[in-house]
Amino acid sequence: MARKSEEVRNREQRERQQKLRDADRKARRPNRDDIARTALFMTISSMAARDAKEVLEDFQDRVVRMLVEQGFDERESDILFEELVAKYRTGDWPFRRKAHLLHPEDPDRDA
Repeated sequence: MARKSEEVRNREQRERQQKLRDADRKARRPNRDDIARTALFMTISSMAARDAKEVLEDFQDRVVRMLVEQGFDERESDILFEELVAKYRTGDWPFRRKAHLLHPEDPDRDA
């Protein structure tokens, strides 16, 4: 049996991934990034509300260290983490609503 070309394999992979994303959207299933974003918000805003500066700094150090181990720039990682802390410190929900989840029958509706 002849081997599929890279172009065909890539196209089939894109199609499989799109079907999975569509099924997840229809099932209103969060993805890894949705959960991670929510968990990070909860963690940072909770630490900020308790004024747990040392705990938050330790958490930041560990997160940045792990990012650096992955190859990210330490300074840029620290800057972005600080920006997130500033944004999440208020406790206000900083994410856009997912109108397509709130009104799946009318995905163009802005809730």
